[in-house]
Amino acid sequence: MKIVIVDYGAGNIQSIKFAIKRLGFDAVLSSDAEEIKAADKVIFPGVGEAGSAMRMLKSTGLDKVIPELKQPVLGICLGMQLMCRHSEEGNTEGLGIFHADVVKFRNGLKVPQIGWNRIYDLKSELFEGIKEQEFVYLVHSYYVPECAETIASTEYGVEYTTAIQKDNFYGVQFHPEKSSDAGEKILENFLKLEVRS
Repeated sequence: MKIVIVDYGAGNIQSIKFAIKRLGFDAVLSSDAEEIKAADKVIFPGVGEAGSAMRMLKSTGLDKVIPELKQPVLGICLGMQLMCRHSEEGNTEGLGIFHADVVKFRNGLKVPQIGWNRIYDLKSELFEGIKEQEFVYLVHSYYVPECAETIASTEYGVEYTTAIQKDNFYGVQFHPEKSSDAGEKILENFLKLEVRS
């Protein structure tokens, strides 16, 4: 199986590669459009600021490539947020894959939210074998409100989307590569997904 991690200078790449290695696979880091299109699975990571990350995607043309992918794609953290329509962070237009916008935590909540939190209302094969109220690891100041494409939720002063899906595109706000056994199982489930026709 060919697994490609999208390289656009905004990812916590090594820990994702190690997590995939523990599952018995190798992942290639690439910004090459043809290599990404030829992958069986694509992981779209992201750590950092939305505006500068989108500029990097546009500079390589990957902003056009990613929404056209047909194989299973997993956006992680900022990667998930960039797959949405718009982010309040830097007033950034996203890739528009998900019909959702990204907003900042308000009401005096401490940001970023850092640490372990529970996920619930799990609605996807991505969460096969994961129990309701499982803990995952999060680091973020912006979030996606609940919407029709929400497949898991979390509560931090407000109930919000912690995982989202549309067709072959999946996004998780948490870091599966840092979420212990549950995160490893979620990555394993992603790698088992079939291509949707």
